[in-house]
Order: sequence, then C-alpha cells, then structure tokens
Amino acid sequence: MRIDKYLWSIRYFKTRNIASEACKKGHIRINDQVAKPSREVYPMDKVVVRKNQINYQFTVLDIPSSRVGAKLVDIYRKDTTPKEAFEHNELLKYSKDYYRKKGTGRPTKKDRRDITEYLEEGTEDPLTNKKDDEII
Repeated sequence: MRIDKYLWSIRYFKTRNIASEACKKGHIRINDQVAKPSREVYPMDKVVVRKNQINYQFTVLDIPSSRVGAKLVDIYRKDTTPKEAFEHNELLKYSKDYYRKKGTGRPTKKDRRDITEYLEEGTEDPLTNKKDDEII
C-alpha cells in the first residue's frame, strides 16, 4: 500500500491529499529515509511522521484493506513515540502564553505593571542584600 493511503487509512491525516502533501514536504520518513507519496509500506517498517511539531514514531504491523475506525487503528500499527516529544510540546504551549504577538498594539496598563514588577524583582543592593523598597 502507498504511504499516503496508509497514513490516511490509519487516521493520521484527515484526507489523503493532506497525507501526500506531508510526504512531498518531507515530513514522512520510512526506515530513516524521506518518503514520496507513492512509496510502498510493508509490515515491520518504521515510520516517523512530523505533525504539529511532534515526531510520531510507529511500526507498521499490518496493512488495512481500507480506512479503519479509530478503535481498530492499534491492530495495524504499534506506537513507539517517546514521552519526551509530548512533554516538549507542553513546554511550547506554556512559552506561548507569555508572548505578545506583533501588531497587538501598545501594552496595556496591566501589562506595563507586570513588566515593571518583573524587572524590579531581581534588583538587590549588593552591600545590604536588601531589595530597593526595603532600603530607606
């Protein structure tokens, strides 16, 4: 079976066209080689799919005859994705929370207060080991 059809049939991609586009962009690797959409897949092949900044890794166990239901996907592949890949994605989510996008305008009054509070946290007098507001 073709790799684009296989990825569509085991529900890694919503449409076969999206799966073939991912192959053309080099997001799909079979046995550590970049795969074209027409590349054939056989049992015991190791496949790496880069999707949503996560490298999903799995081993092909069997070839389905057509698209399968979500509950039956594990019959045709064995997932070997390391947990570190998902943890890295969680860290990316948290880092995006504090990032202001370009074009959102000037910081609000609350944003300015947060920025000054953040900048003033680390200011200590080296002689007395007290913060600026404690020195009078």
